Amino acid sequence: MDPDLTAARRRSLAADLVSERGFVRVAELSESFGVTPVTARADLDALERAGLVRRVHGGAVPAGSAPAAEARPEREPSFEEALAASVVPKQRIGEHAASLVRSGQSVILDVGTTTLQVARALRARADLDDVTILTNGLSIALELESEIPRFTVIVTGGTLRPRQHSLVHPLAGSILDDVHVDFAFIGCNGVDPKLGVTNANLPEAAVKAHMLRRAARAVIVADASKLGEAHLGRIGPVDAFDALVTDAAAPAVLVGELRDAGLEVLVAHEPERP
Repeated sequence: MDPDLTAARRRSLAADLVSERGFVRVAELSESFGVTPVTARADLDALERAGLVRRVHGGAVPAGSAPAAEARPEREPSFEEALAASVVPKQRIGEHAASLVRSGQSVILDVGTTTLQVARALRARADLDDVTILTNGLSIALELESEIPRFTVIVTGGTLRPRQHSLVHPLAGSILDDVHVDFAFIGCNGVDPKLGVTNANLPEAAVKAHMLRRAARAVIVADASKLGEAHLGRIGPVDAFDALVTDAAAPAVLVGELRDAGLEVLVAHEPERP
């Protein structure tokens, strides 16, 4: 943090950025000013009270922006809509995460579009054999079906969530209660150094927390847009996880804060070209 940058000056600059760009994310302000996401959110809250910006999910927009979208609850994007976002970063994350797995190991793959990329990267690894994969994601199970019997694929069971193709409580934890796996790859909607790892949907957050407890090594897979975010359902504190795999767009200040909080951060870079 620049010691000469007072809170008043920082908030003035933040207001100017919102006005110029039309939308500024909390993570952008955090990195630009060298402050924590909590401080960046507090700055935006102060600007909103002053009537200079309007807070929206993940950041702020100019105060005069039409609030029509806030008249109804935010619609959760479908699995297919989420799959179309940040495709290349998620592929890189999936490849890096899959590289951690060895033959003969057992893996939990949480539902999600980033974990789907982990599944695809596991499928592409011809060197892997005798891997057991448990998942609560129907899309992930179908993705891996062609690899049976090289992989053993187990679906957790539970209640189907529409649009997400995920299985949640009740009964989603019945199989998880009886296993202990080498790796759990867990997706989320937010990773914050202080507020922990969170998800927008409470039933899914509960299953993710259960998966966390059943693994020798729990790994968060989340692209840069999730860093500095916090949502309703808490999965666990960052130090309950062993590592985070994210992409090269992750803000350096947030990566540093997460490492300071005790989380190993693995950055998936684009492979070097020969």
